[in-house]
Amino acid sequence: MSIRQLFPTAAERPLHHLYLDHNLRQLAQQQARPFVYANFVMSLDGRIAIPHPTKSGMTIPKNVANPRDWRLFQELAAQADIIISTGRYLRDWADGRAQEILEVDDPEYADLRKWRAEQGLSPQPDLAIMSASLDFPIPPILTANGRRVIVFTPANPDPIRAAEIESEAGQLFEEGESSVSAEKMVKTLADLGYQTVYSAAGPQVLYTLLEGQVLNRLYLTQVGRLLGGQPFSSIVEGALLETAVDAHLFTLYHDPEALDGLGQLLHTYDIKSPK
Repeated sequence: MSIRQLFPTAAERPLHHLYLDHNLRQLAQQQARPFVYANFVMSLDGRIAIPHPTKSGMTIPKNVANPRDWRLFQELAAQADIIISTGRYLRDWADGRAQEILEVDDPEYADLRKWRAEQGLSPQPDLAIMSASLDFPIPPILTANGRRVIVFTPANPDPIRAAEIESEAGQLFEEGESSVSAEKMVKTLADLGYQTVYSAAGPQVLYTLLEGQVLNRLYLTQVGRLLGGQPFSSIVEGALLETAVDAHLFTLYHDPEALDGLGQLLHTYDIKSPK
């Protein structure tokens, strides 16, 4: 299961622990604020999501999703203290259409569960939910065994729903005016003791993190397939950023074994201007 490292130096690396060896928790300890990172898999023509074939909404294209990328996704999730998601994830969970983001109960990822235990971490990261509507349930299983679901919403939410959320999840924070402020959210997460923050959400959340200048690193898997089609989602969706965000290449790998030998590129970018 070999990976070819192309940058910064040429080398052969194993797939397992490729991203775990990036030591994101150590990087978090070297700065005064949480280390925030995100990950996407996309087609060669930039599509991360296309219309679902049978339901409303968008879905990750099946012909770019693959087990080798998913292994690396799991390694990133394993290093998180808390994972950013949205109300849609909780709605999908309640409808039986979602699964745990970090699949430590799967024997395939037993090494990641062991790794978290060795770091003194709980089996599952906490969840940070960004939502303006607060239109979602919080399944009791997600808050079992002391796990926290922390909700971030703009100012002046519906007081009745806010009280319900607080009774179910325990913590709700009003951060921002018309939308959640990433800068305020990350400061609150720091105050709560979180060091590594992983965004497993979509392109609108990535836009919020970039606009707030809080993103430290972007992981991007690019599959060698062209899909076409309209509409589609790319990695960032929102208004033109007031200041362009510079992304500096940190590592580049070629995975020649993915998708039955088609291959994929694994990019890692450091974002140099977080607050």
